[in-house]
Amino acid sequence: MTTMESLIGLVNRIQIACTALGDFGGDDDVFSSLWDALPSVAVVGGQSSGKSSVLESIVGRDFLPRGSGIVTRRPLVLQLHKTDEGQEEYAEFAHLPDRRLTDFSLVRKEIQDETDRVTGKTKQISPIPINLTAPPHTIPIHLSIYSPNVVNLTLIDLPGLTKVAIEGQPESIAQDIEAMVRSFVDKPNCIILAISPANQDIATSDAIKLSREVDPMGERTFGVLTKLDLMDKGTNALDVLEGRSYRLQQPWVGVVNRSQADINRSVDMILARQKEREYFATSPDYGHLASKMGSEYLAKLLSKHLESVIRARIPSITSLINKTIEELESELDRLGRPVAIDAGAQLYSILDLCRAFDRIFKEHLDGGRPGGDRIYGVFDNQLPAALRKLPLDRHLSMQNVRKVVSEADGYQPHLIAPEQGYRRLIEGALNYFRGPSEATVDAVHFVLKELVRKSMEECQDLQRFPTLQSTIAAAANEALERFREDSKKTVIRLVDMEASYLTVEFFRRLPQEVEKGGNPASTTVDRYSEGHFRRIGSNVSSYVNMVLETLKNSVPKAVVYCQVKEAKQSLLNHFYIQIGQKEGKQLADLLDEDPALMERRLQCAKRLELYKKSRDEIDSVSWV
Repeated sequence: MTTMESLIGLVNRIQIACTALGDFGGDDDVFSSLWDALPSVAVVGGQSSGKSSVLESIVGRDFLPRGSGIVTRRPLVLQLHKTDEGQEEYAEFAHLPDRRLTDFSLVRKEIQDETDRVTGKTKQISPIPINLTAPPHTIPIHLSIYSPNVVNLTLIDLPGLTKVAIEGQPESIAQDIEAMVRSFVDKPNCIILAISPANQDIATSDAIKLSREVDPMGERTFGVLTKLDLMDKGTNALDVLEGRSYRLQQPWVGVVNRSQADINRSVDMILARQKEREYFATSPDYGHLASKMGSEYLAKLLSKHLESVIRARIPSITSLINKTIEELESELDRLGRPVAIDAGAQLYSILDLCRAFDRIFKEHLDGGRPGGDRIYGVFDNQLPAALRKLPLDRHLSMQNVRKVVSEADGYQPHLIAPEQGYRRLIEGALNYFRGPSEATVDAVHFVLKELVRKSMEECQDLQRFPTLQSTIAAAANEALERFREDSKKTVIRLVDMEASYLTVEFFRRLPQEVEKGGNPASTTVDRYSEGHFRRIGSNVSSYVNMVLETLKNSVPKAVVYCQVKEAKQSLLNHFYIQIGQKEGKQLADLLDEDPALMERRLQCAKRLELYKKSRDEIDSVSWV
């Protein structure tokens, strides 16, 4: 195989592989850009300009639907593969990858059926390419023909340009078809094969008009004149073919297709090619151009030009492929490895995901990630603020102190210090500490729950498995609830311990302070005076403040020990025990990866294989 055949054949193989994977049919520009970067030849012309006949002449086979009006209603990507002499000719459709067609009448029927599948049996063209939300490349029929009678070439047969709508077509049909055709020929790597009938003025050619707009310099346009044998006697198309009427940088080529009578008689395409050669060789008008006319010459010319374009584009194609490989590898890393089938491997995967989540959670607590500092805020701000708001002033008011002390004395007044009154006042004040202590536990619990939620979101690997994610979150929150209950019990015990035993030294000081007041007779008189109760309230306040300072330190310590430290050390311990008891089916249910994600990974892997293989193939032929 020559270098030219290798390069064009390579591009064909890449395009076929892209087609099979749908690379140019998704929303991802990276995938569609490879298709756009691969050069191909778009066949453009008005209705009944002879487009289909030119294609069949190049292929050497009858395989396209025929009829009046718009026959080509979906783009047809035709990839020709030259095989060795003597090998059987056959065709394959991308949508029927496992079926080889050797009967080309069946190829025609399949094109018609596949067209009708999208457009219905109407005169309308495919609605998909004119939907601006979908790429135009999503809807071509992809056909590969393998034959020793063709050259390696990629051709795209497009609907014929028209000016008016006929019955059964929308009024916008002309604009719709032009938009579809433009979506292909606008691509800078697209070679335009502009088909114009010779028996019409070239100035009115729809194909030339469109190609002039998208390729004003004529650098990638090949002009083809059909129906030379149908021109009026005494006229010829030499002004066009020799570039005087309309100059292109690429040569004009004239072709003579089979007549309708030949088509009706099913004249063999090989015989038709022979008759075409004879026409030009014996023509008084075109004899001097015979070596550069005809469908066989056109195919070779296009193949040679396509090879030169491919060669020039190889660096950019290779660069694009390398860029795509990097992006695919990055996406595969993000999507993660496939789910294991073996139960042991599944258990390992689940535990690995648990560890990943647990690591992120600990980073939040330890300051590697934000959020853990909010716990310190609870201790340093919320708890002191809540303690300051306690109604201790009201509890130790003169009126309440008198009431509590009097009730504690009962029918017999206290002699020196009202011990029972002191105890009741202190116990009542310390009971107020329960609320802020429990609120501190709840506030830290809320922070820990929020950190669990954030850690779930930040653990990318867990995003693949929504059931496992929710199960781990439920297990973590269940553990936090247990830690909260233990923490509440502990802080309440701290408060109760302070209330259950009053510091002895505090009471030892009280009689001494009374004696300092002067002679005993006066103390008896003062026992129920305002100053006496004020002194009691002050003493109780001093003791309560002492306990408050103690609890401001001991409650955070208890919360950290019972909640924060436990969360760091054993958040998922109970879950690990439960997981170890699960069987294969239960483990598989936890790893219920989103089917769309699984399909995405599979497609990425296939694309990656395609691009790597394409890169290797390009490297193997591009240096020759």
